[in-house]
Parts: sequence; structure tokens; C-alpha cells
Amino acid sequence: MYVGRIVAIGRNREGANAALYRVSSRSFPNRQAVEQNGRLAIIPREGHENDVHKNPYIAYNCVRIAGDWAIASNGSHTDPIAEKIGSGVPVRDALISTLLALDYEKDDYNTPRIAGVVPSSGDRGWLGIVRHDSLVVKEVALSTGRALWISTYEGDDVRESQQTDLDACDADKAARFAVSGGSFAELTNPVTSAVALASGSGFELATFVV
Repeated sequence: MYVGRIVAIGRNREGANAALYRVSSRSFPNRQAVEQNGRLAIIPREGHENDVHKNPYIAYNCVRIAGDWAIASNGSHTDPIAEKIGSGVPVRDALISTLLALDYEKDDYNTPRIAGVVPSSGDRGWLGIVRHDSLVVKEVALSTGRALWISTYEGDDVRESQQTDLDACDADKAARFAVSGGSFAELTNPVTSAVALASGSGFELATFVV
């Protein structure tokens, strides 16, 4: 099943909270997740730099850390969400105000903006989406060994049914898991992934390219 971009939040079997992001794409598969100054970004692969002129939404920071929080999203809204949280705005308000202000992407598919936020420690995280017809922001429970996900297509709401096991003991394994582990293995057209996994020193970052 093709669901487009995916954001997931959860907790691995070792009890570490995680925010995961995966690009699944049919139109622009020539992309990669890379680390840039403590942030994870989606950029075109070498030789495909001109793709950004075909679609302005395909390159962006996808994972950022703001204090004790990790933020994952599918677009330019990553930055304002992180900056609001970093300045002390409550997570719910940061998600709502940013998603409402930027709205869904004005491309050929009215692609929703999705986002997930998790603390370095704690039992609650947040998922949000703005579509052409609604805005949904929900606090959700983080359960050991499980992740909840939301996507731009098909999985475009916060639903209990959109869960997977999360069997990844470190960030590198979590990045691979977002592509081929658990329920994610059933979702087609994977391109690249990015992960923030809580550790004793904050968050460990990792990327994977298919």
C-alpha cells in the first residue's frame, strides 16, 4: 500500500522514545536524508538537484531537536514547530498554530502536512496533520515496543489502528526499521528515513537511504 510520507512516534523495547520519519515517493524518489548541523534534512541526491525547481516542497528539515523534544515532519513546518517549542510554547499550541498558519501543501495532490513530537523521557507524545478539509492534533500514549504512525495519504488521521511494533535498539536500526521493519515493510515506495532516538545525552540521530 502506498501512503506517501510517514511520521511515527513511539518507544522501543528498551524504553527509549523515538520520532521517525520516512519518505515514500513515486514522483520524486531521488532524495536522501542527511545530517546538517544537528538537524536531519531531506535533499535531492547528487545529479538531481534541479528537482527542487520542479517542486518546492521536496527539500526541507525533517527532524529537529528542541530542548527535551524531538520533532519530525514532512516539510518546512519542522522549523517553526521546533522554534516555538524551544522558546517555551506548549507542544499542542506549537503544532496547532504552525499547521494552521502554513496549511496543507498547494501541490497537485493537496498534500497534507504531518508532524510528530516526543519527549526525551515521558509517556505522552503528539501527532498532528492539516489536510485540505481538517486540522487534527492529538496527544497519544507512548507504549514500550510500539509506534503510532500517520501519513500523507491513506493514513491521513490519528488512528489507533495505525500502529506497528518498534524493534530497534539504536538509532541506526530504527532508521532501517522505518523502511523495512514491522508494518512499515508493507508500505511501498520507500526512499529514505530519519530518526531521533532518546539516549542518556538527549537524542541520537540517524538516517538511512534505500
